[in-house]
Amino acid sequence: MVAIPTGHDPKQNQLLAALTAEVFERISPHLELVAMPLGEVLYESGGQLQHVYFPITAIVSLHYILENGAMAEIAGVGNEGVLGTALFMGGNTTTSRASVYTGGHGYRLNARLMMEEFNRAGLMMRLMLRYTQALMTQMSQTAVCNRHHTVEQQLCRWLLLTLDRLPSNELTMTQELIASMLGVRREGITETAGNLQRLGLISYRRGHITVLDRSGLELHACECYLVVRKEFHRLLGDAGDINKLTTSNRFN
Repeated sequence: MVAIPTGHDPKQNQLLAALTAEVFERISPHLELVAMPLGEVLYESGGQLQHVYFPITAIVSLHYILENGAMAEIAGVGNEGVLGTALFMGGNTTTSRASVYTGGHGYRLNARLMMEEFNRAGLMMRLMLRYTQALMTQMSQTAVCNRHHTVEQQLCRWLLLTLDRLPSNELTMTQELIASMLGVRREGITETAGNLQRLGLISYRRGHITVLDRSGLELHACECYLVVRKEFHRLLGDAGDINKLTTSNRFN
């Protein structure tokens, strides 16, 4: 088995941590630790997927880019998930771009090896399908939120979802980047961040955001944050329950 560098462990990713020892032992020799620096593009729209990525400390944005260059995030993926769902859903390509917005590390697995494990129709398949359902919920809720809720509500939702994927309450993020993620004007983010700072919910300085009052932030967010969080917990919150899928009567 390939030695794992100190400080990094594949099981920092929640999906890899949910695998049984048998499945994990099959794929672990092939998991490659990779750096995911800020701004790196893991795959482009329409490109053939060569790997799936399991972030451990990085956070990646899935976003759609229009012909005029405008873009908006459709979902975020951190240590709760995997990048490259189109591979095992049968498409092998995607219309979105995946780029890193919080630098860190992750593990990648060759697409062929991923499909071999998926096609065993065991735990890996069930786990990936559950995760894909949760990801679809995040995507659909993001679309609804961007259409019907205020910039303040959108920003609170986005900050909370990002915070859930980090070990601390601090984010390194410029207002320009947040604005492009949400598909809104930078001035709107500046005004909204200022309001949240005056309320004592966040502190913002030179591209660094510190969440001071998480519960207050949740009160100012729309229902979209809890919808996404509850669905992830329902589908993936208990690794033990997921493991039981392979030992119970599968098709009852």
